[in-house]
Amino acid sequence: MGSSDGYIQILLKDGKAYSRYFPPSPGGKNMELNEASAYINDHQIFGFDAELLGKQLASPKATVIPLSPYDGPEFSELMTIKVSLDKMKVMVRFFPPSSGGELLGPRDIIEELSGRGIVYGIDQDAIISFISDRHYNTEYILAKGDMPQIGHDARIIYNFNTNPSLRPKRLEDGSVDYKHLNTISPVKSGDLLAKLIPAVQGIPGKDVFGNTIPVRDVKSLELKYGKNIYPNADGTEIFSQINGHVSLDPDSTVNVSDELEIKSDVDNSTGDIDYDGNVHIEGALRSGFSVHATGDIVIDGVVEGAFVDAGGQIIVKHGIHGMNKGLIKCRSNLISSFIESARVIAGGYVESGSILYSNVSASTDVLVMNKKGIIAGSVIRAGGKVESFTIGSEMGAAARIEVGIDPEKKERYNLLQKQIIDETKQLEKIAPVIDSYEQFIKAGKVLDEKNRKYLSDIMAKVEQIRSDLKKHRESFNALHQELITSQHSKVAVHRDIFPGVTITISDLSFTTKDKLSCLQFEKKNGEIERNPIS
Repeated sequence: MGSSDGYIQILLKDGKAYSRYFPPSPGGKNMELNEASAYINDHQIFGFDAELLGKQLASPKATVIPLSPYDGPEFSELMTIKVSLDKMKVMVRFFPPSSGGELLGPRDIIEELSGRGIVYGIDQDAIISFISDRHYNTEYILAKGDMPQIGHDARIIYNFNTNPSLRPKRLEDGSVDYKHLNTISPVKSGDLLAKLIPAVQGIPGKDVFGNTIPVRDVKSLELKYGKNIYPNADGTEIFSQINGHVSLDPDSTVNVSDELEIKSDVDNSTGDIDYDGNVHIEGALRSGFSVHATGDIVIDGVVEGAFVDAGGQIIVKHGIHGMNKGLIKCRSNLISSFIESARVIAGGYVESGSILYSNVSASTDVLVMNKKGIIAGSVIRAGGKVESFTIGSEMGAAARIEVGIDPEKKERYNLLQKQIIDETKQLEKIAPVIDSYEQFIKAGKVLDEKNRKYLSDIMAKVEQIRSDLKKHRESFNALHQELITSQHSKVAVHRDIFPGVTITISDLSFTTKDKLSCLQFEKKNGEIERNPIS
């Protein structure tokens, strides 16, 4: 045991009560007067000299002082019980019996604990320790609960780059290298692709009252993979069956595929391309042809007025000359040396040397970061930011820039707004018809079979319209909230922005009237602020 605090024992003799004081051991504390007084009063002993008792408690020596007349019975050893706030620990202090009182036994102590509902984690050894060597007014830990053991969610370790957003290298002269792009993760047959670390289920705990302390459910995962991949015996590792490249789909499926290489232009000699995997075209993509791929598409030459659709990213090393026809679309990023007279839709970011007379939409950012980079005569929509050296031109080729919400969500927002208006008008148009039927019925008239069916059909239609209207309003309100609270959206101009450029950030718009330089436009405090570019 450690140090013991001071305590008193009540002696009963010849019709009087006395206080025998035992001072603390080294490191212990004196017994407080209010604590001693409460202890004496609890045993129905009153009228004692508190000042004299206080002097006794302050003395470093064991002493005995008279308290007051007492003709009551002897009393037994006492224990006080304190339970920690988290119900995981029981602290007990014992106080001596009167001079002729009885001592507590192990069974008495356990019964006292049980009477307080303490039934779990009782430390029998600690009880025996006290019985064998009694230390009064000293804290004993007589029960402990079991802390819950927290489990761990499953996780997957991928042995390849799972973030394909590798941007082109900027050279010292400010230009961008579109020819040396490392965006594909090559693998060889037998390579370990991913490893599953299984979930570890937690173990519930239990407090001293016997209550179970639950643990949260852990999240299990499984390795999902496509063709050209095989697992180990227990399904915790997957390997490539072929030489090729590996990628991770949005639903966390690992895929390995070969790459389709076309060593010429895509034209009459090849026809349209539709491929499950990556496509590498070493030539150009000529006007009127199309390339569809579930993975990435890399085109070394120029893209003319063609259709390109990629499940991954698109890289065009010699630029896009759309001729105001065709469509360039990808689920991930698009990188091109220039974009002119084209329509582009990207599920990630768009990065180009210049964008002229085009319609470009990106879920995240649109970046035109060459020193001579310019956006002119174009409509640019981005969920994140638009950044360029120049926007607009002295020749009046203005631009419209919209940031703050994913363009697909913005399109959905506009559609929902139209649907809500149409559905509201339908309800307003039907309301007088229903009113007239209600007046007819209130007048005590009976509807014939034809009108009953017509009214039933109308009411069913109204119910469906109301249900649709409720869903559309909920979706509209959620998108509206996202639109007005969007953050981190901005338009940054590293050199000049010319008059006539319309900038929309979330729900706010303005058009530049003067030539401005080196600014960024952000929505703050309900307005569009312009600040020096950071």
